[in-house]
Amino acid sequence: MNGQTRPVILIGDAAAENLIQLSGVLQERYEIKLADNGNAVLRAAQQLPRPELMLLDAGLADPDTFDALRQLRSIPDTAAIPVMMMVDAGDYAQEQRCLLAGAADVITRPLQADTVQARVGNQLQLQHAHLLLKHQRHHLEHLVQDVTTELTQMADAVIWAMATLAELRDNETPNHLSRMQHYVQALAQKLQHHPRFAAELSDNNIKLLFNAAPLHDIGKVAIPDAILLKPGRLTPEEFEVVKMHTVYGRDAIAGVEDRMGGSNTFLRFAREIAYSHQEKFDGSGYPQGLAGEDIPVSARLLAVADVYDALISKRVYKPAFTHETAIELIRQGSGEHFDPDVVDAMLAIEEEFMSIAMRFQDDTDKSLLL
Repeated sequence: MNGQTRPVILIGDAAAENLIQLSGVLQERYEIKLADNGNAVLRAAQQLPRPELMLLDAGLADPDTFDALRQLRSIPDTAAIPVMMMVDAGDYAQEQRCLLAGAADVITRPLQADTVQARVGNQLQLQHAHLLLKHQRHHLEHLVQDVTTELTQMADAVIWAMATLAELRDNETPNHLSRMQHYVQALAQKLQHHPRFAAELSDNNIKLLFNAAPLHDIGKVAIPDAILLKPGRLTPEEFEVVKMHTVYGRDAIAGVEDRMGGSNTFLRFAREIAYSHQEKFDGSGYPQGLAGEDIPVSARLLAVADVYDALISKRVYKPAFTHETAIELIRQGSGEHFDPDVVDAMLAIEEEFMSIAMRFQDDTDKSLLL
């Protein structure tokens, strides 16, 4: 309903006697607007209160009925108003033309009062049913959106908690996870339209990469403290144990996929990042020794972000390097440790990297300010 006591109906007919006849049939139940040509129909349809239904003679002129109908369909405020067309009995070609033009119904002259009232009532009921369904659909969409938002927030909280536990065991801070998210996001956005990366880096996928980045070292929860927290150089045997964190991380996420009975893009990114972020572009990394394009895009982005953050951060076994030193070391690793295009992207946005590092800076890391 449009807020009026009675539904508004617009009648368009060039013959005054026809307008009088239809008004007499319908005015007891409905508010009536009258128009005797196409322009009058167009004006009346857009004036408040707008009609809920239009009855138009198929023979209107200035403009003709079908041109007027096309114009009404192009106007958002009138596009959805149903139109009943009136034609002479036996004019089947005109009747078909009306239906093809989008008429909700066609009634034939001579008009029968009972028939007109019944079919007008049916069209208004259908219109009200469509509006009700539309409102219900919008309500359901809002409910789904609210539930989806809540579930997303819960999932993000669980992901963050799991990732934080892994980082805290390695004397990392939650700020490291925030930096990693924003480094990866910045690289992905810079490479989004690069022909080698565009297929993987849609807007939605970049959001999923942002959320998956904190899980890159989740496998460290399975590494013994005596090795993970050792202040000195690791023995070859100990390093082999540390390298297993990539496998443990992959297996943990693969286990989630198994329980779900399938995967999705977020879990794929998380699995790729956890398993392959230590691979090197020249094939000398671990755990698989992948090279070049065989390394997932997500892991290639993460590798640059992870090494940069490790270089500028203080560790028990090294001081924090300056931003300039970290950038130069990564430049030197282009084509060997890192995908050259990812390095080029980082060099193009190195000020953004520095800004991220400073925004999420740990209290103990002050070298970036020097």
